[in-house]
Amino acid sequence: MTTLSSRTAASPSEPTGTRDSSDAPAAPAHSGTVGAAGSSGAAGSSGDTGGFAGTGPEQPLAPRARLWPSLGAVYRAQLSRARVARIPLLFVATFQSVGIMILMRGVVSGGLSEETGAVVAGASVLVVAFVGLNLLAQYFGTLRASGGLDHYATLPVPPAAVVLGTAGAYASFTVPGVIVTAVTGCVLFQLPVTGLWVLAAVIPLSGAALAGLGALLGLLAPRPELATLCGQLGMSGALLLGVLPASSMPLVLQWARDLLPSTYGVEAMIATFQPDPDWANVLLNLAVSAGVGVVTLVLAAWAYRRAAVR
Repeated sequence: MTTLSSRTAASPSEPTGTRDSSDAPAAPAHSGTVGAAGSSGAAGSSGDTGGFAGTGPEQPLAPRARLWPSLGAVYRAQLSRARVARIPLLFVATFQSVGIMILMRGVVSGGLSEETGAVVAGASVLVVAFVGLNLLAQYFGTLRASGGLDHYATLPVPPAAVVLGTAGAYASFTVPGVIVTAVTGCVLFQLPVTGLWVLAAVIPLSGAALAGLGALLGLLAPRPELATLCGQLGMSGALLLGVLPASSMPLVLQWARDLLPSTYGVEAMIATFQPDPDWANVLLNLAVSAGVGVVTLVLAAWAYRRAAVR
């Protein structure tokens, strides 16, 4: 008893290396527990410093796509689509404008006059109205009704890039038809072709204004049928109020004519047919057309954001 008590009392003061072999398994278990605790502690401290996803600081997102690269991408995509799907409609638009000039040739005599200039200029810009106003209103109306705007809403592109790129593609698509119509009209009515270079400014400015208006109508219309109706009415207004001189219209129709975005491109083109064109008037009409285009495209971008979040 004395020996056992003295040994028990002496065991805590003995060095570790002198312990009995039966105590050996405790050391690995103890060290394993410490290792697990150390691992968990290291993991916890590592998580606090961002070692695991969701517990660390948020990573910065990629920068949003810039306007001009996005605009170029949308423009190329829409132009490629238009080449496939809209060529027959462009032929119809050109044939329609040339047919109107042929009919008007039986009413208006050839030669340089206010009437002949109005017929040729109005029929040429009508091609832009048919494609940019009518077809774009139908396109955005159908896109909104079918949920296609959700696709564009998921893209990291500014809303203005979608509207501007689509409107620019539709306006560019009208270039061949406008040139063919203008040259044919000059031949039919014996007008000079030297002033047709103004089409380089009339087509993009009138196209932007009419395409912006078409996109606005299509995005605001609650149903695609109403978008089609609004596009048709706008094109009919460009037809009826564009191919006749303003001086022969009642005052109410003159006011309605001034509200059409296509009017200012028509007036700029009419002035270039004169022997001594009033270039100040041409520049003024082109400036007004550019201003109307900016307003309609801004409103169309707003309508796109409004329709995409619904």
